[in-house]
Amino acid sequence: MAVLGMHEADAEVDVLIVGGGPVGLTALALLERWGVRALLVEKHRELSPFPRSRLVNVRSMEIFRQLGLAAGITAGAFPPEYGRIRFRDTLYDGDFATAGMVGVNAPVPASPAIGVVTSQDRLEPALLAAVGTRVRFGVELLELAEEAGGVMALLADHRSGEETRVRARYVLAADGANSTVRQRLRIGTTGPGAMADFTTVVFDADLNRWCADQPAGVYFTAHGSFLPIYPEGGWAWLAPTPEDAAHADWADLVSSALGPSADVQPEVLRVQHWVVNAFVAERFRHGRILLAGDAAHTVPGAGGLGMNTGIADVHNLCWKLAGVLHGWAGPSLLETYETERQPVAHQVLRQAVANSQLMRQVQSRRREQLQAGEAVPTQVELPWSDRYFAQLGLVLGVTYHSDAVLTDGSTPPEPSDTGTDYVPTAEPGHRMQHLWLTKDRSTLDALGEWFTLLTPDPTHWEQQATASWPLHIETLPDEHTDFHGLRPHGALLVRPDGHIAARWSERPPSDSTLHRALTAITGSTPPS
Repeated sequence: MAVLGMHEADAEVDVLIVGGGPVGLTALALLERWGVRALLVEKHRELSPFPRSRLVNVRSMEIFRQLGLAAGITAGAFPPEYGRIRFRDTLYDGDFATAGMVGVNAPVPASPAIGVVTSQDRLEPALLAAVGTRVRFGVELLELAEEAGGVMALLADHRSGEETRVRARYVLAADGANSTVRQRLRIGTTGPGAMADFTTVVFDADLNRWCADQPAGVYFTAHGSFLPIYPEGGWAWLAPTPEDAAHADWADLVSSALGPSADVQPEVLRVQHWVVNAFVAERFRHGRILLAGDAAHTVPGAGGLGMNTGIADVHNLCWKLAGVLHGWAGPSLLETYETERQPVAHQVLRQAVANSQLMRQVQSRRREQLQAGEAVPTQVELPWSDRYFAQLGLVLGVTYHSDAVLTDGSTPPEPSDTGTDYVPTAEPGHRMQHLWLTKDRSTLDALGEWFTLLTPDPTHWEQQATASWPLHIETLPDEHTDFHGLRPHGALLVRPDGHIAARWSERPPSDSTLHRALTAITGSTPPS
């Protein structure tokens, strides 16, 4: 990491966010809700015009629901019937296999939200519109230097040619798989690394005759994948990058992938080459600099886990940054970010690589059947269950083990090795369960920029409430107490990111129980 020398900063912020993709924009939205002064810089001059990530899963939509953004994102997305994948020999053939995306193609009882199929270039503008003016496009990070109490960043504005210095208390790097920040810090990675070169071709064509009656978020064929981009039209074709990509006739390649019987002349709009990466950073933190999203972990796209994992990263991190910056948490709370999120990243990496292998199995099995020379079967059995690549447990069942979670000595349910099954539980470390408090208000809707204490006996616990931490006390209806393992005076303490921090099944042992718990969880003793 280069040394900038001691110069007075041109500006000061609490948090400098590097990278203007969905993860960086979500972080900015979260920090603004916490009243944290943040600035986001993005080296590109505008948002990307490519669809890139396509699935906003149910957990991410819960986070966007908390931010008040879910309805707007859903309005620009495909309807639920597009939450399906279809396998075909060519796009104009019938399906030989199909599967629904659980939590996207229909609601699930475990959540008040539903995931959506939407293109990243539609999601990002929705996030940008929600974060005000604290975003600077065309501004690149050149150097970083840690100082006492902060980080000095040298930024270059590509429009004006000016260089400025910004002093931040913390830096959040969400600048992608080729993260400048990670490279400057010389943080290594583990995992397969670069796995394949792919190309996305965005094009216009009328493909409704093969797709309108059988909608899907993606059609996997032997000649690449076809994806509808927007509800109102537009398509993308994803395929391995050809050897002579610089001289490729992309319209001809897309037409050939569609097949001679299609008789379609696509109008190519944009072409993007990219690398399928698979790795996890060896560290998620270097002093006051923290990595999130693809800067911390990059996974193959099968199953739509990458972007969503990054959104969960900043949901975990931003309340901790806010607590430290506002003084009700100690700096040690930030150590729990890597402790909690790095194991999740490794599990996601294993699952995403397994998903890619499952996809290849489907195509390989079909090729074997076609090459056998016998009558072609109309169906191929999928090598996974109807839970969409066996990942619902990974989406909703993430469990944290750190100093920011107080265990209560109970025995948690056995986790699934593959993340297949989601087992609802009220054990500390798990996501708070969705249960209806009223007809249209979920337990998740009670959460926000505060700790939430859910109890059937709020009067007793209000006597322990303290102004030292942001805390709301919420009445838990009696019909929900048995599931949560609570007796009439028990309580659950839920963190701002929706994970259970502590549970008391009985009346608290002393009048200082809650104060001591919050002190331990946040790593600090704020002034009373």
